[in-house]
Parts: sequence; structure tokens; C-alpha cells
Amino acid sequence: MSGYAVWGWGDPADEPRREDLVALMPYVTDTTGVQAQEPVDPVPLPELPPSRRMSTLPPSLRALASEGQVDRARHAFGRSYRDLVRAMAGQVDSPPDLVLRPANEQDVVDVLSWASEVGAPVVPFGGGSSVVGGVEPRGLDAAVSLDLSRLAGLVEVDEVSRAVQLRAGTFGPAAEAALKPHGLTLRFYPQSFERSTVGGWVATRAAGHFSTRLTHVDDLVESVRAVTPVGLWESRRLPGSGAGPSPDRALLGSEGTLGVITSAWLRAQPRPAHRWSGALAAPDLATGGRAVRSLVQAGLLPATCRLVDAGEAALTGTLGTGEAALVLGFESLAAPLGAEADLALELCRDAGLRVLETSTPGSGTRGEAGGAWRSTFVRAPYLRESLLLLGVMVETFETAITWDRFDALVADVTAATTDALRRVCGGGTVTCRLTHVYTDGCAPYFTVLAPARRGSEVAQWDEVKAAASEALAAAGGTITHHHAVGRDHRPWSDRQRPEPFARALAGAKAAVDPARVLNPGVLL
Repeated sequence: MSGYAVWGWGDPADEPRREDLVALMPYVTDTTGVQAQEPVDPVPLPELPPSRRMSTLPPSLRALASEGQVDRARHAFGRSYRDLVRAMAGQVDSPPDLVLRPANEQDVVDVLSWASEVGAPVVPFGGGSSVVGGVEPRGLDAAVSLDLSRLAGLVEVDEVSRAVQLRAGTFGPAAEAALKPHGLTLRFYPQSFERSTVGGWVATRAAGHFSTRLTHVDDLVESVRAVTPVGLWESRRLPGSGAGPSPDRALLGSEGTLGVITSAWLRAQPRPAHRWSGALAAPDLATGGRAVRSLVQAGLLPATCRLVDAGEAALTGTLGTGEAALVLGFESLAAPLGAEADLALELCRDAGLRVLETSTPGSGTRGEAGGAWRSTFVRAPYLRESLLLLGVMVETFETAITWDRFDALVADVTAATTDALRRVCGGGTVTCRLTHVYTDGCAPYFTVLAPARRGSEVAQWDEVKAAASEALAAAGGTITHHHAVGRDHRPWSDRQRPEPFARALAGAKAAVDPARVLNPGVLL
């Protein structure tokens, strides 16, 4: 058993073959600048300690439970670099004691009632794509993983209001497939789309691929339904409300600490009828940033507005001229896109950018540069696994900052992270791109590539990550724009939020989860 079902992003059929990895070595070295090492084989899973919770389960819950070794190991990890490294090395540090798969909402009620009675920590698990330690039962004694994959599917479509109710365990592709016969889409495509769920999106305040307008799941949520140890938490379906703090907003980003999300009403829309795309070159990231700011502050809302620095442009095959690249895309439900595209190109030229390629408005075709960027975006999680097996440290972190502090943040964070890589790894590369843009700021997203020392990868990354996080905090950025807090971001999240708010959150936690069984250690 290779263990791919535990650590891999895809299915076992996607597991990289050794001969392919060996053939990839020269390309990795030439492209990343990091010397590829001989590929290693994942270590077989160790024998996990027997479950201690199964005997305490009431008979009604035993049919939902699994104590299988692979099942428990699979639910011990998310999909961050440190998760994958440990899983490949057979280091299952914090396996859940049981995996429980509720088939309906009453099952969730019964699980939380039992867990509260016996003091069993409950870690909600959607697709397991967390990259911040959100689903790992780290430091928890005999925890249970509450896998919501059976609680899936489309419940209802309100075509008049253009909203849909989906169960929490519905994966992204299944949600889109269910909406397609109705001519609707959520227009929500995070990079983890194929491996993440509706409930996970809401619980982590996830962001999708699109750079402006309806970018965050916050923008889609009309109502949320969740089970807490003290009762049902369900908000009224409304387009907006001024009736005090929003019950939906309290659950958004709650990461399973206040309740188990079981379903949500989300705003949908028809599929776009018109698309336009273009790619431009900028002398550097700062110049490209000024161009992007001019677009959004002029009222343009490109669906895709990805600005990548010269290093990342070369790595992704988007542009190899030593310039930054801007990939633009507009879409429309009905109106042609010619005017928006023309204005966007004019503003970019005025800012000092040059046009590389454009599509004919309405054609929906992509040029070579834009296609290369999109292909890399979609395949990145799979490529990362190959790089890990070849001894390359590869991980990302992201933030958000107002425009007036953008240039300084990028410079300071890049310098601090590069210095940490030299100190910890003997060298490495830091690249930056913008993933989301707003009238008042943007979301810089950093990628780290460096040589890893076999057996010390986690310690190396933890030191680099700490240096990068300290630099982000010092520059005034948020510790995360859309990857949630989890256990990895807790120290910086605690410092970022106001103390009175922290106390209010702790009070809410005590009220709805008096036994403190819901995902302890995350957020609080």
C-alpha cells in the first residue's frame, strides 16, 4: 500500500510513477532553480492504536462509525505542505479515534449529544482540503472526525429568487452538476473546487477563482443551517437585514467551533453568455499593481484579474521575458463586452503595460499566455506532490492589504521570507501574485520554493512560515485572506483581532458548546 489514498490530492490512479518523477528531475531543476533530489517512495502507514471510543458509542451511532486504519489516517491530515510531508513519511501524529459519517441531520444531533456527554472532541470534516490544520485533531485526546460526505446533494431550487439550498457535504463538481439542468451556477471555483464542500466553504470563508464581485462565499450566503450541542441554528432567508449582528456572519469562518453546518442557501446566477480574455506584460509587479488599481477604481469588475510577478510568470509558462504578467477576463450574462475590454486595455496601456494577446469579444477563447496560467492553476495541487517527492519545499501563503501599503508589504515580506530561506534551507525563491482585487486593496499570494532536507521538512517550513507571518503582521496585512485560521494561524490571528471581540467569541462558544467539544484549538 503506497498510502496515496491518504496523502495524495487526487485518486490512487493519479499517483506519480517513479519513472515519471525521474524524467521530471531536470525540468524541475531548470524551471525552479532548486536541485531536484532522487524521488522517495511514501512510507507505508503505521499501525494506529485501537479505538477507545467505539465501546462508548450508543448502538444507534455504531452504524455510522469507522475505526479502519486507512480511514482514520485519511482524516488525520489536511492538504498543506506539512500535512503531505508527514503523511508520506508515515507520521500519523494525531489520528482521530473514530470516523463518524452522519446520513442526516438527526444523526448530527445525536453525535453531538453523545460527544458532549462523554467529552469527545468533534472535528467536522468536509473534503479535507484544509491547508491550515483545520481538520487535524492536533493535541486532542481520542477525538472523532465527523465526515459530512453523506450529507450531500441539492435540496431545493428557488428559481424566482435565484437561490439554491445545498447540503453541507456537497462537493464543488456535484453542486455544479446539480445546478446545470436549471441553467444556474454558483460561479464559485476555489482552487480546491474538486476536493472541497459547500459546508467547508462557509465554515472557512473561502474565496473562489474569480477576482472581483462575488469572490467570497460570504457574497453568496443567503441563509445557513447548523446543529449545535444546545439546539438548531438557522437563519431566515433574506436578501439583507439590519436586525442586529448577522447569525449567518457568525457562522461564516467559524471553522466548526460554534456548530456543524448541515446546509446553506446560496445565491446562484445564470451561466455567462459572453466572455473575453486578454494578457498583458508589465515592467514589474508594482507597475502592474497600479494598472489593476486603475481598473477596479474605474468601476470595472473583471472576472479574472491575476497579476503574477516575473518569477511566477516564468515558472508557470505564462511569460518568459522577465516581465510581470496580467491575465484579464471579463464575462457577461447578456450584454456584449467590447466596451469593458476596450476601456481595460486603454487603462492598462496608460499605466505602462503592453498587450500580449486578446480574444475576440464573445468568442470565449483563451490565448496562449492565459491558457498557460489557467492550466498551471488547475494542476498546481498535483504538481506539488511531485515536487515534494523530489525534495522540493513548495508551499504558499496569502494576505490582504490596502493599496497604499501594497508595495511596501510585498517588498518586506519577500525580503523576510527570502532571508529565512537562506538561513533555513540554504537558498530558495519567493514569488508573488495578486489573486483578488478590490477598490481599496488587494490579496497578494506568495509561493515558496526551496531545497528540503529529508526528514527535516516540517521543521524547515515551520521556521520559514513563522518568519513570513511575522513580516505580514508587521506590514499590516491579515494573516490570511481566504485560507482560514485553523491551528497553524492561531498565534497571529489572536494578535490581529481586538481583545473585546475575542472575549465575545469565547462567550458565544461557551453558550452554544458548553462542553467545548466542537473542534477545540481552532479559533479559540
